[in-house]
Amino acid sequence: MRIIFVRHGEPNYEQDCLTETGRKQAELVAERLRNENISEIWASPQGRARETAEYTSKMLGLPIKELDFMREIYWQLGDSPLYGEGHPWTSADEVAKQGLNLNTPDWRELPLFKDNRVQECVDRIEPGIDKWLEGLGYVRNGLYYEHMIEEKEHKTIALFSHGGSSSVAMGHIMNLPFPYMCALLHIGFTGITVLRFARNKGPIPLPCLELANDVRHIRGN
Repeated sequence: MRIIFVRHGEPNYEQDCLTETGRKQAELVAERLRNENISEIWASPQGRARETAEYTSKMLGLPIKELDFMREIYWQLGDSPLYGEGHPWTSADEVAKQGLNLNTPDWRELPLFKDNRVQECVDRIEPGIDKWLEGLGYVRNGLYYEHMIEEKEHKTIALFSHGGSSSVAMGHIMNLPFPYMCALLHIGFTGITVLRFARNKGPIPLPCLELANDVRHIRGN
């Protein structure tokens, strides 16, 4: 199975929809995905993600299935609930500047993450992605997954969501701590990242990172 993670297009955050530029980006990413043999489309229920998914949905004639747990993350240290103190990406950079290990399994104890409400979002998304994958035939067993069926060809699924929730989900699948993912992968608008699982039945190795943050479809637009 292949999972194509797609971040939403340029948004109007206040109205939770796409800007004119974001709609153009959504058109371009739909065209980019035309020949990926996508059989299912999933999306965060938030407007900017679903609106981005609609372009691919209409082009391929596939319905959009919602994943509530993939709505965007929030964070908070002190009194600022979202875009102020506690921003995970700037926090990860600051922790790295302090010489601390972003790749530690004990990331929840790192400065700027220890008392950050972003942990609530991670606790929502990680079990959510495992339950979703189980419905697709991949059952998590410790650090890895067991494939319950045999695939002759890779089934390809598109998942439209957000930079933060995608980072949590992909990090969990690949056993990479959330702060490390924040520092590693700054996903651009309509950036495409592809994870490929093995097709054979039984215990499987770590999924392959086939493509990361591909935004070639919007360059020059």
